[in-house]
Amino acid sequence: MTTNETATVSAPEQRISLPDLAPEFYQAMIALDRSARRGVDPTLAELVKVHASMVNGCSFCIDMHSTDALKNGEQNHRLLSLPAWRETSWFTARERAALALTESITLLTRGHVPDAVYQEAAEHFEQAELAQLIALIVTINSWNRIGVTSRLSPAAK
Repeated sequence: MTTNETATVSAPEQRISLPDLAPEFYQAMIALDRSARRGVDPTLAELVKVHASMVNGCSFCIDMHSTDALKNGEQNHRLLSLPAWRETSWFTARERAALALTESITLLTRGHVPDAVYQEAAEHFEQAELAQLIALIVTINSWNRIGVTSRLSPAAK
């Protein structure tokens, strides 16, 4: 018997469609997403979304937001190194503060959001920007939970 090493594996079957079965909720999420992005630098927003999605294991969101980031001029090596951002030199202090805050909010059960992490973010973002950044992180975490629970899968490429 021969195997085809290049054959792809089918994506898991989607469990449920929230746009179809909970349309008001889904539309509210879209409005929340639009509101949460307001005032956040698009490059930073996509880094945060990809990073949270990687932490949460949401393949649909990883694919969507890394594609969007690349279209907006993000560099591939930065996206690929997000899981090890602390070990690289190519993220700015502001981006690093946002990534640390993203991890703390995403992994709440691991010590909540430590004062040092929050303070670092507060040093790099004006209060209104920080509020929007927090809104963005909360929103992508909600989308990740929708994607993972319903088993959304990215389109085959």
